[in-house]
Amino acid sequence: MSTSTDANITAYWNNASSSMNRYFSIFLFLFGTIGNILNILVLFQRELRTNSCSFLFLISSIANLIAILSGLTTRMLSGWTLDLTNTIDWLCKLRAFILFVSRNIALLSIMFAALDRWLSSSINVHRRHMSTLKNAQRAVILLLILSAIIYSPIFYCYKANLINAPLKCYGETNICRISNDLIYACCTILFPILLMSLFGIMTINNIRHVQSRINITNSNERLPISKKKKVDRQLSLMLFIQIILLALFTLPQAIQKLYSTITANQILSSAQTAFNNFIFNLVLLLTYVANGVPFYIYTLSGGTVFRNALIQLFRKLNQIHP
Repeated sequence: MSTSTDANITAYWNNASSSMNRYFSIFLFLFGTIGNILNILVLFQRELRTNSCSFLFLISSIANLIAILSGLTTRMLSGWTLDLTNTIDWLCKLRAFILFVSRNIALLSIMFAALDRWLSSSINVHRRHMSTLKNAQRAVILLLILSAIIYSPIFYCYKANLINAPLKCYGETNICRISNDLIYACCTILFPILLMSLFGIMTINNIRHVQSRINITNSNERLPISKKKKVDRQLSLMLFIQIILLALFTLPQAIQKLYSTITANQILSSAQTAFNNFIFNLVLLLTYVANGVPFYIYTLSGGTVFRNALIQLFRKLNQIHP
Protein backbone atom coordinates (compact mmCIF):
# COMPACT_ATOMS: atom_id res chain seq x y z
CA MET A 1 0.00 0.00 0.00
CA SER A 2 2.77 2.41 0.96
CA THR A 3 4.66 1.52 -2.21
CA SER A 4 1.57 2.24 -4.32
CA THR A 5 0.98 5.53 -2.52
CA ASP A 6 4.61 6.50 -2.96
CA ALA A 7 4.38 5.74 -6.68
CA ASN A 8 1.21 7.82 -7.02
CA ILE A 9 2.76 10.77 -5.21
CA THR A 10 5.88 10.49 -7.35
CA ALA A 11 3.81 10.43 -10.54
CA TYR A 12 1.79 13.42 -9.32
CA TRP A 13 4.82 15.63 -8.69
CA ASN A 14 6.51 14.50 -11.90
CA ASN A 15 3.40 15.38 -13.90
CA ALA A 16 3.13 18.70 -12.11
CA SER A 17 6.74 19.51 -12.99
CA SER A 18 6.22 18.51 -16.60
CA SER A 19 3.05 20.58 -16.98
CA MET A 20 4.63 23.59 -15.32
CA ASN A 21 7.66 23.42 -17.60
CA ARG A 22 5.49 22.98 -20.65
CA TYR A 23 2.88 25.71 -20.14
CA PHE A 24 4.29 28.23 -17.67
CA SER A 25 7.51 28.37 -19.69
CA ILE A 26 5.58 29.50 -22.78
CA PHE A 27 3.98 32.36 -20.86
CA LEU A 28 7.30 33.42 -19.35
CA PHE A 29 9.01 33.21 -22.72
CA LEU A 30 6.50 35.53 -24.40
CA PHE A 31 6.21 37.78 -21.35
CA GLY A 32 9.97 38.15 -20.97
CA THR A 33 11.00 38.29 -24.61
CA ILE A 34 8.51 40.99 -25.57
CA GLY A 35 9.28 43.00 -22.44
CA ASN A 36 13.04 42.88 -22.84
CA ILE A 37 12.96 43.69 -26.56
CA LEU A 38 10.83 46.76 -25.82
CA ASN A 39 13.15 47.64 -22.95
CA ILE A 40 16.19 47.48 -25.20
CA LEU A 41 14.54 49.61 -27.89
CA VAL A 42 13.45 52.24 -25.37
CA LEU A 43 16.68 52.37 -23.38
CA PHE A 44 18.75 52.48 -26.57
CA GLN A 45 17.31 55.88 -27.43
CA ARG A 46 19.95 58.57 -27.18
CA GLU A 47 18.31 60.48 -24.33
CA LEU A 48 18.46 57.44 -22.07
CA ARG A 49 21.50 55.47 -23.20
CA THR A 50 23.81 58.41 -22.42
CA ASN A 51 22.76 58.20 -18.77
CA SER A 52 25.01 55.84 -16.79
CA CYS A 53 22.15 54.23 -14.87
CA SER A 54 20.01 53.78 -17.99
CA PHE A 55 22.99 52.26 -19.78
CA LEU A 56 23.29 49.65 -17.03
CA PHE A 57 19.55 48.99 -17.30
CA LEU A 58 20.10 48.47 -21.03
CA ILE A 59 22.90 45.96 -20.46
CA SER A 60 20.79 44.16 -17.88
CA SER A 61 17.89 43.95 -20.34
CA ILE A 62 20.14 42.51 -23.05
CA ALA A 63 21.48 39.94 -20.57
CA ASN A 64 17.94 39.13 -19.43
CA LEU A 65 16.87 38.53 -23.02
CA ILE A 66 19.84 36.21 -23.60
CA ALA A 67 19.04 34.35 -20.38
CA ILE A 68 15.43 33.83 -21.44
CA LEU A 69 16.34 32.73 -24.96
CA SER A 70 19.08 30.36 -23.80
CA GLY A 71 17.24 29.02 -20.78
CA LEU A 72 13.57 28.95 -21.61
CA THR A 73 13.67 27.98 -25.28
CA THR A 74 15.04 24.51 -24.62
CA ARG A 75 13.00 24.08 -21.44
CA MET A 76 9.84 25.03 -23.31
CA LEU A 77 10.56 22.76 -26.27
CA SER A 78 11.48 19.82 -24.03
CA GLY A 79 7.83 19.47 -23.10
CA TRP A 80 6.88 18.95 -26.73
CA THR A 81 9.91 17.56 -28.51
CA LEU A 82 13.47 16.38 -27.99
CA ASP A 83 15.79 18.83 -26.23
CA LEU A 84 19.20 18.48 -27.85
CA THR A 85 20.93 20.13 -24.89
CA ASN A 86 19.89 17.12 -22.82
CA THR A 87 21.63 14.69 -25.15
CA ILE A 88 24.59 16.51 -26.72
CA ASP A 89 27.44 17.39 -24.37
CA TRP A 90 28.81 20.49 -26.08
CA LEU A 91 25.34 21.99 -26.47
CA CYS A 92 24.63 21.26 -22.82
CA LYS A 93 27.83 22.97 -21.70
CA LEU A 94 27.43 25.96 -24.02
CA ARG A 95 23.80 26.57 -23.06
CA ALA A 96 24.57 26.36 -19.34
CA PHE A 97 27.55 28.69 -19.69
CA ILE A 98 25.59 31.32 -21.64
CA LEU A 99 22.66 31.07 -19.23
CA PHE A 100 24.70 31.47 -16.06
CA VAL A 101 26.93 34.22 -17.45
CA SER A 102 23.97 36.22 -18.77
CA ARG A 103 22.13 35.89 -15.47
CA ASN A 104 25.19 36.98 -13.57
CA ILE A 105 25.60 40.02 -15.81
CA ALA A 106 21.89 40.86 -15.55
CA LEU A 107 21.88 40.98 -11.76
CA LEU A 108 25.30 42.54 -11.32
CA SER A 109 24.39 45.27 -13.81
CA ILE A 110 21.53 46.23 -11.52
CA MET A 111 23.93 46.10 -8.58
CA PHE A 112 26.22 48.55 -10.38
CA ALA A 113 23.17 50.68 -11.20
CA ALA A 114 22.45 50.83 -7.47
CA LEU A 115 26.06 51.84 -6.89
CA ASP A 116 25.72 54.49 -9.58
CA ARG A 117 22.58 55.91 -7.91
CA TRP A 118 24.44 56.09 -4.60
CA LEU A 119 27.35 57.91 -6.20
CA SER A 120 25.13 60.33 -8.12
CA SER A 121 23.10 61.19 -5.02
CA SER A 122 26.11 61.75 -2.79
CA ILE A 123 26.89 65.20 -1.38
CA ASN A 124 30.55 64.40 -2.01
CA VAL A 125 31.55 66.01 -5.31
CA HIS A 126 34.25 63.43 -6.01
CA ARG A 127 31.74 60.59 -5.68
CA ARG A 128 29.23 62.33 -7.92
CA HIS A 129 31.90 62.73 -10.58
CA MET A 130 32.42 58.96 -10.52
CA SER A 131 28.86 58.45 -11.76
CA THR A 132 29.69 58.59 -15.46
CA LEU A 133 28.82 56.66 -18.58
CA LYS A 134 32.48 55.78 -19.08
CA ASN A 135 32.69 54.16 -15.64
CA ALA A 136 29.47 52.28 -16.33
CA GLN A 137 30.97 50.93 -19.55
CA ARG A 138 34.10 49.89 -17.68
CA ALA A 139 31.94 48.10 -15.12
CA VAL A 140 30.21 46.14 -17.89
CA ILE A 141 33.54 45.04 -19.38
CA LEU A 142 34.66 43.93 -15.92
CA LEU A 143 31.38 42.05 -15.49
CA LEU A 144 31.84 40.18 -18.76
CA ILE A 145 35.34 39.07 -17.84
CA LEU A 146 34.54 38.08 -14.25
CA SER A 147 31.35 36.26 -15.18
CA ALA A 148 33.14 34.24 -17.85
CA ILE A 149 35.89 33.31 -15.39
CA ILE A 150 33.52 32.41 -12.55
CA TYR A 151 31.42 30.08 -14.70
CA SER A 152 34.19 28.63 -16.88
CA PRO A 153 34.18 25.38 -14.79
CA ILE A 154 30.82 24.58 -16.42
CA PHE A 155 32.71 23.35 -19.49
CA TYR A 156 34.32 20.73 -17.27
CA CYS A 157 31.49 19.97 -14.86
CA TYR A 158 28.34 19.87 -16.97
CA LYS A 159 27.32 16.77 -18.87
CA ALA A 160 24.29 15.64 -20.84
CA ASN A 161 22.23 12.44 -20.49
CA LEU A 162 22.33 12.39 -16.69
CA ILE A 163 19.75 10.33 -14.84
CA ASN A 164 20.06 10.97 -11.11
CA ALA A 165 19.96 14.76 -11.37
CA PRO A 166 17.28 17.48 -11.36
CA LEU A 167 18.02 18.08 -15.04
CA LYS A 168 19.50 15.84 -17.72
CA CYS A 169 22.01 18.58 -18.48
CA TYR A 170 23.59 19.20 -15.09
CA GLY A 171 26.76 18.91 -13.03
CA GLU A 172 28.16 15.42 -13.40
CA THR A 173 29.63 14.91 -9.92
CA ASN A 174 28.51 15.97 -6.45
CA ILE A 175 31.53 18.24 -6.13
CA CYS A 176 30.61 19.97 -9.38
CA ARG A 177 27.00 20.37 -8.33
CA ILE A 178 27.85 21.70 -4.88
CA SER A 179 30.48 24.14 -6.17
CA ASN A 180 28.25 25.40 -8.98
CA ASP A 181 25.25 25.73 -6.65
CA LEU A 182 27.28 27.70 -4.12
CA ILE A 183 28.81 29.96 -6.78
CA TYR A 184 25.41 30.65 -8.28
CA ALA A 185 23.64 31.16 -4.95
CA CYS A 186 26.34 33.44 -3.54
CA CYS A 187 27.87 35.25 -6.53
CA THR A 188 24.80 35.63 -8.72
CA ILE A 189 22.00 36.03 -6.17
CA LEU A 190 22.92 36.64 -2.52
CA PHE A 191 25.97 38.85 -3.02
CA PRO A 192 24.34 41.18 -5.61
CA ILE A 193 21.03 41.37 -3.71
CA LEU A 194 22.79 42.29 -0.46
CA LEU A 195 24.87 44.98 -2.17
CA MET A 196 21.85 46.29 -4.08
CA SER A 197 19.98 46.61 -0.80
CA LEU A 198 22.94 48.27 0.88
CA PHE A 199 23.45 50.81 -1.89
CA GLY A 200 19.69 51.38 -2.02
CA ILE A 201 19.56 52.24 1.68
CA MET A 202 22.61 54.48 1.34
CA THR A 203 21.02 56.23 -1.65
CA ILE A 204 17.83 56.89 0.31
CA ASN A 205 19.93 58.36 3.12
CA ASN A 206 21.75 60.56 0.60
CA ILE A 207 18.49 61.79 -0.88
CA ARG A 208 17.04 62.55 2.56
CA HIS A 209 20.19 64.38 3.55
CA VAL A 210 20.16 66.49 0.38
CA GLN A 211 16.45 67.25 0.73
CA SER A 212 16.87 68.31 4.35
CA ARG A 213 19.66 70.68 3.36
CA ILE A 214 17.53 72.14 0.57
CA ASN A 215 14.59 72.60 2.94
CA ILE A 216 16.75 74.39 5.47
CA THR A 217 18.36 76.64 2.87
CA ASN A 218 15.19 77.36 0.94
CA SER A 219 12.46 77.02 3.55
CA ASN A 220 10.34 79.73 1.98
CA GLU A 221 11.34 79.30 -1.65
CA ARG A 222 10.41 76.63 -4.16
CA LEU A 223 13.12 75.88 -6.66
CA PRO A 224 12.28 74.23 -9.97
CA ILE A 225 13.48 70.65 -10.34
CA SER A 226 15.91 70.31 -13.23
CA LYS A 227 15.24 67.76 -15.93
CA LYS A 228 18.35 65.78 -14.99
CA LYS A 229 17.29 65.57 -11.34
CA LYS A 230 13.82 64.47 -12.39
CA VAL A 231 15.31 61.72 -14.54
CA ASP A 232 17.59 60.67 -11.68
CA ARG A 233 14.69 60.45 -9.24
CA GLN A 234 12.58 58.37 -11.57
CA LEU A 235 15.50 56.08 -12.37
CA SER A 236 16.09 55.63 -8.65
CA LEU A 237 12.44 54.67 -8.11
CA MET A 238 12.61 52.18 -10.99
CA LEU A 239 15.76 50.73 -9.48
CA PHE A 240 14.38 50.36 -5.95
CA ILE A 241 11.27 48.54 -7.14
CA GLN A 242 13.36 46.27 -9.34
CA ILE A 243 15.65 45.40 -6.42
CA ILE A 244 12.66 44.38 -4.30
CA LEU A 245 11.22 42.17 -7.05
CA LEU A 246 14.61 40.68 -7.89
CA ALA A 247 14.98 39.64 -4.27
CA LEU A 248 11.46 38.22 -4.25
CA PHE A 249 11.94 36.12 -7.39
CA THR A 250 15.58 35.04 -7.03
CA LEU A 251 16.16 34.44 -3.33
CA PRO A 252 13.96 31.29 -3.29
CA GLN A 253 16.35 29.68 -5.77
CA ALA A 254 19.36 30.66 -3.68
CA ILE A 255 17.71 29.06 -0.65
CA GLN A 256 16.89 25.95 -2.68
CA LYS A 257 20.48 25.74 -3.93
CA LEU A 258 21.84 26.00 -0.40
CA TYR A 259 19.33 23.41 0.81
CA SER A 260 20.28 20.97 -1.94
CA THR A 261 23.94 21.47 -1.07
CA ILE A 262 23.31 20.73 2.62
CA THR A 263 21.19 17.64 1.87
CA ALA A 264 23.32 16.37 -1.01
CA ASN A 265 24.27 13.15 0.79
CA GLN A 266 20.83 12.32 2.18
CA ILE A 267 18.99 9.30 0.82
CA LEU A 268 15.50 10.30 -0.29
CA SER A 269 12.48 8.33 -1.38
CA SER A 270 11.26 8.63 -4.95
CA ALA A 271 8.34 10.79 -3.79
CA GLN A 272 10.66 13.15 -1.90
CA THR A 273 12.96 13.34 -4.91
CA ALA A 274 10.02 14.14 -7.19
CA PHE A 275 8.81 16.84 -4.80
CA ASN A 276 12.30 18.34 -4.58
CA ASN A 277 12.50 18.36 -8.37
CA PHE A 278 9.15 20.17 -8.51
CA ILE A 279 10.43 22.84 -6.10
CA PHE A 280 13.64 23.02 -8.13
CA ASN A 281 11.68 23.68 -11.32
CA LEU A 282 9.32 26.14 -9.61
CA VAL A 283 12.03 28.37 -8.15
CA LEU A 284 13.98 28.10 -11.40
CA LEU A 285 11.01 29.41 -13.37
CA LEU A 286 10.55 32.21 -10.83
CA THR A 287 14.01 33.47 -11.75
CA TYR A 288 12.79 33.85 -15.33
CA VAL A 289 10.04 36.10 -13.99
CA ALA A 290 12.85 38.26 -12.62
CA ASN A 291 14.45 38.21 -16.07
CA GLY A 292 11.23 39.24 -17.77
CA VAL A 293 9.66 41.77 -15.43
CA PRO A 294 11.92 44.89 -15.77
CA PHE A 295 10.03 46.43 -18.71
CA TYR A 296 6.77 46.31 -16.81
CA ILE A 297 8.46 47.79 -13.74
CA TYR A 298 9.90 50.63 -15.78
CA THR A 299 6.60 51.31 -17.52
CA LEU A 300 4.63 51.48 -14.26
CA SER A 301 7.21 53.20 -12.06
CA GLY A 302 9.39 55.07 -14.55
CA GLY A 303 7.18 58.13 -14.61
CA THR A 304 7.16 60.37 -17.65
CA VAL A 305 10.81 59.65 -18.47
CA PHE A 306 10.39 56.03 -19.49
CA ARG A 307 6.80 56.31 -20.71
CA ASN A 308 7.60 59.29 -22.94
CA ALA A 309 10.53 57.39 -24.40
CA LEU A 310 8.22 54.42 -25.01
CA ILE A 311 5.64 56.64 -26.72
CA GLN A 312 8.37 58.16 -28.90
CA LEU A 313 9.49 54.67 -29.86
CA PHE A 314 5.97 53.70 -30.94
CA ARG A 315 5.68 56.92 -32.93
CA LYS A 316 8.93 56.18 -34.74
CA LEU A 317 7.81 52.64 -35.49
CA ASN A 318 4.50 53.98 -36.75
CA GLN A 319 6.31 56.37 -39.08
CA ILE A 320 8.39 53.53 -40.47
CA HIS A 321 5.33 51.32 -40.99
CA PRO A 322 2.36 53.67 -41.51
